[in-house]
Amino acid sequence: MSCVDPSLAARLHQRANAARWHLSVAEFAAALERSAAKIGAVDGSSLERALDGLHLDDLALACACERGDDAAWEHFVREHRPLLYRAGTAIAGEYGRELADSLYAELFGLRERDGARQSLFRYFHGRSSLGTWLRSVLAQRHIDAIRSHQRFDPLPDEEDPSPLVADTAGPDAEARRQAALVHDALGGALVRLPARDRLRLAWYYREGMTLAQIGRLCQEHEATVSRHLTRTRKALRADVEAQLQRAGLGAGEIDECLAAAAVDPGDADLSSLLPVEDVRKNTVDIRSKVEERS
Repeated sequence: MSCVDPSLAARLHQRANAARWHLSVAEFAAALERSAAKIGAVDGSSLERALDGLHLDDLALACACERGDDAAWEHFVREHRPLLYRAGTAIAGEYGRELADSLYAELFGLRERDGARQSLFRYFHGRSSLGTWLRSVLAQRHIDAIRSHQRFDPLPDEEDPSPLVADTAGPDAEARRQAALVHDALGGALVRLPARDRLRLAWYYREGMTLAQIGRLCQEHEATVSRHLTRTRKALRADVEAQLQRAGLGAGEIDECLAAAAVDPGDADLSSLLPVEDVRKNTVDIRSKVEERS
């Protein structure tokens, strides 16, 4: 029995503008049912509040891509492929583009079951934005690849006196430990950045400013701001990797730490590590100087 009232489904279908992807109300209602089951909301008022809070536009797009709608796929590729490539590079470095491309087969659903394509989009429930979900899936695939590779690492020599100790912490505790390592390393790396580079990061990530807005404050072209941000991100990653290496982590462990932080950054979220008061004071000071010159 459906738990989503038809009138509620019709209202949310309209809010999501799902008709542009040729989705019927019934098809969108089925996706809402899956989301409701994932959330665990069952009664009228809590269910309506929960569904109202979903990223409905993204849910409609994911449903249409799952169905194979051409217009939806064109929109998805145009809007989200650049994001996937950037996220892939941030997670896996030079192999990031290959990692991102490998996700398309799963999203499209090349494998079939009972004559139906099994698209990864079926597991998107709209609780986060589609972009956030894609980054999370990409990072998880990277972790899976690292762990799969580690299964083939040689076992310790039989004469090695060090015992084999079972990991009792569990995957969640390990992910938290890895994110904490990245948090500490990222904090140290940010302190060592030149002040202007740190300020550009803060404007972009914490304040949500556009490249054009940052360019006006820095008296730089948008393309120059973009190059500076790219260079600074690479410097941060190199510094973090060097710190983790000094802490005794191998290349595979470092990759897994960075991927775990990408899945759930927690306190390692870059925007949370940039001091808001100093940023806003510097912004006011620089803006005043720019206005004086103009």
